Amino acid sequence: MATLCVDGCPSLRKTGFLLFKTSIIFVFLFNPSLTTRLYSEEDSVVILTSATVKQTLLNSSTAWLVQFYSSWCGHCIQYSPTWKALAGDVKGADRELQTVRQLMVNFLQNHTTQDWPVSCPPLEPYSSADILPLIGQKSNQYTAVIVENEDSYVGREVILDLMMYQGLTVKRALSSEKSLTEKLGINSFPSAYLLHPNGTHAILHVQKRLRFFFSSFLKLLLGVHRKLSTSGAPQEPLLEGPRGPGTAEALKDFEKSKVYMADLESGLHYLLRVELATHQTLEGEELKTFKDFVTVVAKLFPGRQSVVKLLETLLEWLVSLPLEKIPFDAILDLVNNKMRISGMFLSDQLQWVGCQGSRVGLRGYPCSLWTLFHVLTVQAASRPDALANTGLEENPKAVLQTMRKYIVNFFGCQECGKHFEEMAVASLPQVKSVDQAVLWLWRKHNQVNGRLAGTMSEDPHFPKTQWPSPDLCPTCHEEQDGIHVWNEDKVLMFLKQHYGAANISPKHMYSSQHEPNQETLGSPDNKPIKATQEKTVAPESSLLHANHAKQSDVEGAGQAGTGAHRETRPGVSFLGLGFSSVDMSLCVVLYAFSCVFLMVMFFFFRVRSKRWKIRYNRPYV
Repeated sequence: MATLCVDGCPSLRKTGFLLFKTSIIFVFLFNPSLTTRLYSEEDSVVILTSATVKQTLLNSSTAWLVQFYSSWCGHCIQYSPTWKALAGDVKGADRELQTVRQLMVNFLQNHTTQDWPVSCPPLEPYSSADILPLIGQKSNQYTAVIVENEDSYVGREVILDLMMYQGLTVKRALSSEKSLTEKLGINSFPSAYLLHPNGTHAILHVQKRLRFFFSSFLKLLLGVHRKLSTSGAPQEPLLEGPRGPGTAEALKDFEKSKVYMADLESGLHYLLRVELATHQTLEGEELKTFKDFVTVVAKLFPGRQSVVKLLETLLEWLVSLPLEKIPFDAILDLVNNKMRISGMFLSDQLQWVGCQGSRVGLRGYPCSLWTLFHVLTVQAASRPDALANTGLEENPKAVLQTMRKYIVNFFGCQECGKHFEEMAVASLPQVKSVDQAVLWLWRKHNQVNGRLAGTMSEDPHFPKTQWPSPDLCPTCHEEQDGIHVWNEDKVLMFLKQHYGAANISPKHMYSSQHEPNQETLGSPDNKPIKATQEKTVAPESSLLHANHAKQSDVEGAGQAGTGAHRETRPGVSFLGLGFSSVDMSLCVVLYAFSCVFLMVMFFFFRVRSKRWKIRYNRPYV
């Protein structure tokens, strides 16, 4: 264990100890008897007490950077924001403190080799004799070589960034190795050269020669994924809940630069037919939340006409019924189109494409829910009149508030809803425009990705990174004094393009055998875009049962089964004809209307008859 004191730290009056879960780990040792604390569980640190520090550090295979501090020490108080930011940087946050980070790298590199942790990669530069024999050789993993000047930290920082990933080895070499640079054809520094497992090799082309760009590119290589965290309990995921089966055995072809309508429709199917099923009856705040959700989706969803018609019909039905309580079965019958209304259809198949996971139980529904609300925020910003006459037209936070209420009231993981509510309470009031709403959701999604990176809920083949990655939007990333920053103007432009209707792909969408082939997707100028249908029938195991009871906040709200429609809870049977709840509701409304009409006609003709008798009655002479 190595100890480093920066800017003054009491040597004996130690009350603190900070831990980073990387090659260098910060630990703060906390004295429970003290009431003042400089660090909390909200920081990117692990706080240990005297009772837990020994068992955590003893025989650890990781290098630890330890800071001792006193909560009353002026130097410690002034320096605590720096250490918090440094912890976030090492853990993958988007803010960097270059000076302290380089000090940390120097300290680690100069550490005695006798106690060098086994899992910590070497930071010393390799020679030409070490690198050249590897060129053209087959291997079981990638090898990336960062060639840089002697005073550069990029290579060492990339090595530390990637040390928690497997399937890749990162080495560094100096630009003074002329035989190496001539062989690789490198004449500008820093540069990266990538050796593929099959023996091929080439210069790594990135938009900007910065640490963030090199690290991001390497993390996204096929077969490179994060190692499963072995220390600490996994965090509860935010927006991680029931996905159900539906991940195909073989991954579908997709472009990460596209949004897929199949994901959006699959998310709606799961939301309306499965997650909502945990509520047998909707009333009060739940009913209002559901009406607001249907209003926002029906007005903003840029989907094919059959799905939009179903959403609009559902909205009209909810608004027209002056009921304080609506059974879920009635909603389900309408979603399943038991009335056989022409042109209404929502697939009951799960077709994850951009949201597919490498195995069942990863990504899927939570990914589609995030995607859906990103699309809705962009639609609200691009179509300012879409929510006219809904009561939400003057509210720039309409989509975000609807998302917030839906997650709190309906999302299967109650703990996840609690986390999202905490984020909303802290920063949602600051949103004053529809563009700010788009950026708010992007920031929070990245915040969640940073927190969940490396946990058990992360798909190793689709690692949670700060998005958009440099290959998708190089202009979104900048560096100021060695610190990575987002260009939010460029990010906003990218988000509007990426989640715009024109960028939604119809590939892998499922269509009913009874549906016409002229299904279309909406576009910003209201001109239909022809959708190429791929009639894909998922295996029987990819269908879903709706739940019969609400699950715990950890398990979520959905259970996987073999049937998507709620046939286990049929509608009301009347005279053996199998009328549904919607059928009976419509009959009652029609019956009441008929009665009122007949009564009006009766009184009308009765009054008219009396007038006729008075007018034409003649007294006898």
